[in-house]
Amino acid sequence: MCQQIRDVRSVKKVIYFCPGTGNVPIDQTKIATEFPELRIFSDGQEIEFLYQIPTADSVYVELGAYLELDSVSKILDHLTYHAIAVIPPELKNSEYDSWANEIIYGAPAPMIIGENLWRVATTGQVIDENSLDEFWYEITHGAYGIVTRAKAIFDVNDGRSLYCDFVNGVPQINFLELDLPRHLQGRPQRFSGIEIVGKNLDEAALKSTLSDCCLSESLIFQYQQQVQQILLEGQQL
Repeated sequence: MCQQIRDVRSVKKVIYFCPGTGNVPIDQTKIATEFPELRIFSDGQEIEFLYQIPTADSVYVELGAYLELDSVSKILDHLTYHAIAVIPPELKNSEYDSWANEIIYGAPAPMIIGENLWRVATTGQVIDENSLDEFWYEITHGAYGIVTRAKAIFDVNDGRSLYCDFVNGVPQINFLELDLPRHLQGRPQRFSGIEIVGKNLDEAALKSTLSDCCLSESLIFQYQQQVQQILLEGQQL
C-alpha cells in the first residue's frame, strides 16, 4: 500500500482508513510519519471518513486478517471499490478467492488455525533499547508461543521512535527509526505500542517482560540529560 501511495503525485487528496486497530494504531502512525500530508482515519472516525470520500482522488482501506471480510462492505455500503487480498502463496481455495477482485501472493508466512491477537499500548513509556533487542529476539524465536506476525512502535532511551516488524518466514529487518523529532523532555505523549499475532501466546509473560523493559522516571531523566549534552557538544564542534 505504501508503494502505491508513493507513486501518487500528491497525497493531499488521498485518504487512508484502517479499522479495527483500537488504541494501538501502529500502521496509521508509521504511514503518517512517511506521508505527513496524507489524511488518515481510525476507529471512531467512520462518519468523517465517508464524508471525505467524494473529494478524494484515491481512497485506501486496509483490513487486518483478524477482521471479517464483510467489514469493508458494511463501511462502504453501496460504493464501488476494488478488493485486493494479499495472502501467502500456500493459501489456496480460501474465502479470499470469492471476496477479492484481485489476489496478490505475498510473503510465504505460515497459516495457523486458531491464531490469537495480543495488543498493548505503551504511550508514555520509554523502552531500554538493549532490553528491546533481547525482548524482540525472544518474541521472534518462540519464547512466548508461535508468532506469525509482530509489529511495534517504541520510544527508546535516546529519544528516538523505533518501528519493529516481523513476519514469520521472511528475513528479519533491523528496527526502523521513524522520521520524528527526538523526545527528550519527560515521558513522550506520542503513540507507542505493540501487536502480536500467533498461537498459544503467553500473554502474562509478554506483559511482564515488556514491563521490565520500561525505564523508571529517574532513568528516563538521566538518559535524556545525557543525550541533550551529547547533542549540545556536537553543535559546538
